[in-house]
Amino acid sequence: MISIKELSKVFYTKDQNVRAVDKLDLDIEKGEIYGVIGYSGAGKSTFIRLLNRLEEPSDGSVTIDNENVTQLNKSKLRVARQEIGMIFQHFNLLWSRTVYDNISFPLEIAGVKKEERKKRVNELIDLVGLSGRGESYPSQLSGGQKQRVGIARALANNPKVLLCDEATSALDPETTDSILDLLVDINRKLGLTIVLITHEMHVIRKICHRVAVMEEGRIVESGNVLDVFLYPKQKVTRRFVDQVMGDPDREHSLGLINETYKSGEIVKLHFIGESTNQALISELSRAFTIDVNILHGKITQTQKGAYGTLFVQFVGDKEEIDRAITYIQTTSVQVEVNPDE
Repeated sequence: MISIKELSKVFYTKDQNVRAVDKLDLDIEKGEIYGVIGYSGAGKSTFIRLLNRLEEPSDGSVTIDNENVTQLNKSKLRVARQEIGMIFQHFNLLWSRTVYDNISFPLEIAGVKKEERKKRVNELIDLVGLSGRGESYPSQLSGGQKQRVGIARALANNPKVLLCDEATSALDPETTDSILDLLVDINRKLGLTIVLITHEMHVIRKICHRVAVMEEGRIVESGNVLDVFLYPKQKVTRRFVDQVMGDPDREHSLGLINETYKSGEIVKLHFIGESTNQALISELSRAFTIDVNILHGKITQTQKGAYGTLFVQFVGDKEEIDRAITYIQTTSVQVEVNPDE
């Protein structure tokens, strides 16, 4: 659906040249919700603006539905952008226009007739949960309601792709969840391809199918969200995963665990999908002559299923501990002995 090859963006200044996006390659499948995560300065906002040429690339190509967007002239680009909706962090609404008129605006530009516009706008108002607010002005809406208007406006021309530029970072956690639920609903109902950038792993965890991690203009890690949670390879990725798993200072925590619990073995258990319901600890206590101390753990949910981690200490005869670990390896629970950085 979206194919990005060698995409680069360099900003030229008097003092230095800044390479915001550096030879980025990425393929996004039709109908998926693809997340791009990175800290401030990683290049993710520039990247998403390159997809519809709000920023002009310095090099490389962006192909959407078999059309090379980077090669289009201005008139063809205007037409192509009607199939690429975009929502923004700070809503970008027209404050002098009502909800109805904000949503209608892109249809007016596209030359859609009045009756057809009216039908489409009313459909979208219902879709985003704003029934009865069509005559309200943005100043009369909450942050979440404003973003719903932004989403409806982005969907006005039946786009194939929806780009979300930090769409929830200006919202409180409860409102963020309601907007994310709406995006999932839209994705399922319309089969819309969604590209979402964020600096919050909670957003990736909740709605994305796949994720790419950006750092210094490059993708340093990518894959299915559950796989990235399970096996984060880069330090920056582990920091993002720890946002959700409740251990923002993972390195210190592991050091403290290893320093405090020096006897036996420290084991990290990974529970995936149905294994999160498995009564493994009680099974181990019954089957083996060992003491099992639970040190730290958490379970969270992704689009691909539940994922949990549990740090435990096994105390007892080393041979018996090894037997217990071997038993765990025969189950659906994954085990990591003496985990460290």
